[in-house]
Amino acid sequence: MKPVKKASEMTAKELARYIDQSVLKPEFTVEDIRRYAQEGVDYGCRTICINPASLDIVAPMVKGTETGICVVCDFPFGLSTTESKVRQAVEYCSNYEIEDLDIVANYGRLRSGDLDYVINDLRAVAEACHRYHTNVKTIIETDSLTIDQVKAGTRCAVEAGADFIKSSTGFYTGGPQNGATNEVVQAMMEAGEGRIKVKGSGAIRTREHFLELIDMGIDRMGIGYRSTPIVLGLADKA
Repeated sequence: MKPVKKASEMTAKELARYIDQSVLKPEFTVEDIRRYAQEGVDYGCRTICINPASLDIVAPMVKGTETGICVVCDFPFGLSTTESKVRQAVEYCSNYEIEDLDIVANYGRLRSGDLDYVINDLRAVAEACHRYHTNVKTIIETDSLTIDQVKAGTRCAVEAGADFIKSSTGFYTGGPQNGATNEVVQAMMEAGEGRIKVKGSGAIRTREHFLELIDMGIDRMGIGYRSTPIVLGLADKA
């Protein structure tokens, strides 16, 4: 969605509402998780994006704040069965107040052209989450895809009833990690035709890129905990 004013004219607080602060590294200690989650709350980020095992740590921290929880599901490969994905989603959403759930699409099936499988897999998760009023973001791991496949994946997410299409897990190992390039974000926007929100994630590390994506009309961005103060223009104060 196109912003009502230029990103460069927005306050740090306004900009922070575009951010899901990523606190996903598997080696993080409990202390690390608490530290970086609290930083995201202090910045006023829209959500803290966490692994399911961090839910009991972060849920009490965001309670009563303007920051919600974004939990990843079947992350980072998306290769569980549909039934397993649904069970995971229901477990998280039924036990915690989850604003967003980021589900990884089976992008191997997407690359194979098995679009019905991708749609049905995602639809089952979306329907389960929506019963708990949780938004669903579909990650299609765009670094593994051609632009035509990015567009096809976006259309699959629309057909499945997902709320967002998302570019990257940040953990792709099959090649370069380019993440949310302008080309990829534009392709998702074009294919979505306004029927789905767009989340850019992966390699958004500079303030220039961050502001540029907002001006393009992106709806949300996954930002690593190190990059949040940089994109908000607060690095010198951090």
